[in-house]
Amino acid sequence: MRTFKLLLGATLTLVSLMWSPGRAEQSGGDYPAAAKQDPGTDDAAMAQWKRRGQEPDWMAEELAKHKVLIPADNKGLVGKGQGSTYGSVTPEDVKVWQQETYKLAVEGSRIFHSGDRLKSTIAVSCDMCHPDGANTHPETYPKFQAQLGRVALLRDAINWCIENPVRGKKLAPDSPEMRALETYIYAQRTGTPLQYGKR
Repeated sequence: MRTFKLLLGATLTLVSLMWSPGRAEQSGGDYPAAAKQDPGTDDAAMAQWKRRGQEPDWMAEELAKHKVLIPADNKGLVGKGQGSTYGSVTPEDVKVWQQETYKLAVEGSRIFHSGDRLKSTIAVSCDMCHPDGANTHPETYPKFQAQLGRVALLRDAINWCIENPVRGKKLAPDSPEMRALETYIYAQRTGTPLQYGKR
């Protein structure tokens, strides 16, 4: 569950959105029920709410074009402890973990399939060599990469591809784009056993 705070007139109203991959649900249609009933609704605040409420739309657009596998189901952890610091796992924890991980994987798909998002100087994207994340083998990293002349992590191989076939500028190792690309690539290999060093 995501909660957004909106300033509606002089009052602060909480609007809850329930989101599932590919669709948004909210009670009351296009606007929260409180906004429909309040004649003093601030237009700027409503526009902000509508922009934030559109977040799943980009995901639906991407998922209509490319399949992204859904993350692991962690419902079996509900009620179990994470340790003395964090307490027990709740259904909301599990939902947030899955939604945020899936959102990152879908963002990775958007980058993976777009030469523009990769800042390619020759309009090349990752999927031209690796359709739907095929032949990336993230489960084999770290491993020796002949092109680099050293043992590489998955992100090193991604950056090599961005700099060479894609002809873009390499990404910072912990940039949001790199994290999204890695997440998408790992997601596409769900269920494949890890075997680092495999050639």
